[in-house]
Amino acid sequence: MENLMNYLDIKAEVKEALEAGKSVVALESTIISHGMPYPQNVETASETERIIRENGAVPATIAIIEGRIKIGLTDEELEYFGKASGIAKVSRRDLAYIVSQNLDGATTVAATMICAELAGIEVFVTGGIGGVHRGAEDTFDISADLTELSKTNVAVICAGAKSILDIGLTLEYLETLGVPVVGFGTEEFPAFYTRKSGFNTNISMDNEKDIAKMLKAKWELGLEGGVVIGNPIPEAYSMDEEYITKTIDMALLEASKLGVKGKDVTPFLLDKIKTVTEGKSLESNIQLVYNNARVGAKIAVNLAECL
Repeated sequence: MENLMNYLDIKAEVKEALEAGKSVVALESTIISHGMPYPQNVETASETERIIRENGAVPATIAIIEGRIKIGLTDEELEYFGKASGIAKVSRRDLAYIVSQNLDGATTVAATMICAELAGIEVFVTGGIGGVHRGAEDTFDISADLTELSKTNVAVICAGAKSILDIGLTLEYLETLGVPVVGFGTEEFPAFYTRKSGFNTNISMDNEKDIAKMLKAKWELGLEGGVVIGNPIPEAYSMDEEYITKTIDMALLEASKLGVKGKDVTPFLLDKIKTVTEGKSLESNIQLVYNNARVGAKIAVNLAECL
């Protein structure tokens, strides 16, 4: 632990909450630097933190600044990440390099899970998890988020997998890895912009207390790894399934023609979808994050109470 603190800067508010056994919710920084344009990215990050506080937990947005892993950002640091260009997108493979070279990095789902566990945070709210990309039988393009979920003890509250992915194969891969997938108030795994994907979850739960009890049992039994909690986007902001599918297919075709690959694919597709939908997809993205923050904070509060 002593060596670990050579790399971590834990914000005072977060440190006090952790030491007191209070509920803390981790948030990623890639959504700020790579997921949304300025100023919506900073406004969304700030409002998400406010929602988490409103629901009884302490937010901890995670990022890397000059090689320091920040567990909780100041308002100035949030603003910096929202405006800066060229910030590295950091997953498990990149973490040691970015830290050792004193660089700035925005943490993906996988890296945020790692950093959250290092700090002792067990609940993490994001927009959507990565997964198996379409055409992965040829490209082998599978997000590191999935393997991280099999080994890191952090619950991830999301609006499902991004609908630019192959959701069926993503769920199959999670099953192979032994990762529980919970539908919150639904038996169908949500597909980010839409409430339905056509694929069922293996578990459905209707309240945050039961989810907290499940997390406690899982980790006390020594069952390593996280849990995916699929929380559908609110009905009012859900997009038409056929329309968004056609839009995604068009964006994927353009990405293929332009040779967009690897970690550049997701931001390219999200930007293209935002343009085609005239900003409606961005509003949906923002609202599903807020919805996840409400649920995630309540799960964290219940988990703190039952530990």
